[in-house]
Amino acid sequence: MTGADLKTGALTPSPFERLGGVDGLRPIIDDFVDRVRSDLMIGFFFRTVPTARLKQRELEFAARHLGGKVEYTGRAMNEAHGPHKIMGGQFNRRLTLLKQTLLAHAVPEDIIQSWLIHNESLRSQVTVDGPFACNGELPELGSNK
Repeated sequence: MTGADLKTGALTPSPFERLGGVDGLRPIIDDFVDRVRSDLMIGFFFRTVPTARLKQRELEFAARHLGGKVEYTGRAMNEAHGPHKIMGGQFNRRLTLLKQTLLAHAVPEDIIQSWLIHNESLRSQVTVDGPFACNGELPELGSNK
């Protein structure tokens, strides 16, 4: 549980708990990683990464920022992504695929928005572009663009 409701004092579940914990998050992450790996624009970045390892790191990463007590065992964002020279448009493509995946799994809108905002906050650690090059506006919630 994340905190108490100010009106009722009842504990409110974290986004991680609302999605069903690891068991609820796993099919979302599996689908997302499959979409990313097969994408023409960004899939090549993941050619040499074992699928099971990539899915596990994505699961850990998502679980942590969604409020789960799951240890993230991957490297720091800038260390893991820096050597790949990822551009802003490619970063945006990943956000779009994430949004499409979350919509396909009927993730609640508030969780989608916070998940996208969290990922967007990591842009400077992942891309080689300056702060104004192809900088992202988050994909509109009602759109599949």
